[in-house]
Amino acid sequence: MPGKTLTRADLAEAVFQKVGLPRNESAELVEMVLKQVITGLERGETVKLSSFGSFGIREKGERVGRNPKTGEEVPITPRRVLVFRASNIMKTQINDALTKKKAAE
Repeated sequence: MPGKTLTRADLAEAVFQKVGLPRNESAELVEMVLKQVITGLERGETVKLSSFGSFGIREKGERVGRNPKTGEEVPITPRRVLVFRASNIMKTQINDALTKKKAAE
């Protein structure tokens, strides 16, 4: 179900429209919030946004993978991956919007 991509500029514009800050300050505010989220994750903290969800980092150990073309075994190095878990409020809101959209069709 392809759709429009929500960008930083869109978020800044929404802050401008709703809060009334100048556009450049709205963009700075969005950048500051995103930077705080990233900084927390870099420190290994869980970032929880109430009614939205939680971002966290999961450690994945080394494992053996396989090249699908050749079948050759390849070691996959340990790494950290970003995980997101949506809040129940967000899940409900998204599902309700989908139900309303389908009912309108």
